[in-house]
Amino acid sequence: MIDDTADDACSADPADQDPAGPDAYLARLPIGEPLPFPVDGAPSWEIFPYEGEMTVRELRAPELPEPPRQGEDGPESCKQCARPDSDFLWTDAHWRLSGTDEPTGLPAALLLQPRDHHDLLDLPVELSTALGPMLQRVERAVTSLGGVGRVHVNRWGDGAAHLHLWLIARPAGVMQLRGSTLPLWMDVLPPLPEGVRRERDRRVAAAMAADGGTAHVR
Repeated sequence: MIDDTADDACSADPADQDPAGPDAYLARLPIGEPLPFPVDGAPSWEIFPYEGEMTVRELRAPELPEPPRQGEDGPESCKQCARPDSDFLWTDAHWRLSGTDEPTGLPAALLLQPRDHHDLLDLPVELSTALGPMLQRVERAVTSLGGVGRVHVNRWGDGAAHLHLWLIARPAGVMQLRGSTLPLWMDVLPPLPEGVRRERDRRVAAAMAADGGTAHVR
């Protein structure tokens, strides 16, 4: 039997190879070139909030080294670390839970973050172990509002170096808002009245405090 693996490797199209090094991927990106509109991509989905004529933005050249995120230098420069507990809906010795700066049209949109200045990669083992149960606890508090179909958990981390996880509630039965486009609908739906938002914040904070910690919205 003849082993022709080496011959196959040598005859492969160079364009299909993946040379080592970070520049190899960037060199393949069509920077500044027109990109085709994806026929079956997100804009064609029923859950996508926009319609009409759209085009794909051109890719800009990479920014390397990347600009520092807010708080990248440590807790001394971190806006989240500097916030007092009274800015949050609920806190305990290790975690703090807040709402969004502006009202949204969703049942709830919350951010969970560790009290101390950590990102996901340097989160201590004890906090990493507690993170799953804490996310479950916040989800239970959100669903206690009633009328919540799902609670989506998202972590992006491009804006701030202090770990923060989004918990975004989809209203029950509104299937057009399901899935990965729910954050886009946050910008589209009319925001809740301030009084309604505050009452929902109070109820979430009270539900969290029932299992420990301190509610700061009353």
